[in-house]
Amino acid sequence: MTTPQIPNVNTINRGLPAGKMPELRMMPSPSDANVYGDVFGGWIMAQVDIAGSLPATRRANGRVATIAVNSFVFKNPVFVGDLLSFYADIVKVGNTSITVQVEVYAERNRLQTNTVKVTEATLTYVATDSDRKPRKVPSIETLIGG
Repeated sequence: MTTPQIPNVNTINRGLPAGKMPELRMMPSPSDANVYGDVFGGWIMAQVDIAGSLPATRRANGRVATIAVNSFVFKNPVFVGDLLSFYADIVKVGNTSITVQVEVYAERNRLQTNTVKVTEATLTYVATDSDRKPRKVPSIETLIGG
């Protein structure tokens, strides 16, 4: 009897950024697409905004609001059934703002053998208080208790 081989994580995630965890993973459904199975750009934009807001919220230690979509590029189409992975990294922290780079990859089939980058975007969020007014982003020292 042979021992089953467990796939290497790098083999499983072929084409995805190595050593990074996605902020969000989604699979668009037929209601997110036109009659030809092409996913609406607006649906992708909404998911990118959600993915970008997650690290911004953690860094702001609270509520944030999207104030700008600095850039947004659709590099490849997205189809119903693609498994999308959204990677988000903070690229700049200002007094009240946080800028996040989001990259989106599509795994084209269930075997994860065909992965393509479909979208990249840069968004800026502003930290807000309970009255939805801008507030200062806490220092890293404050967040880690230093």
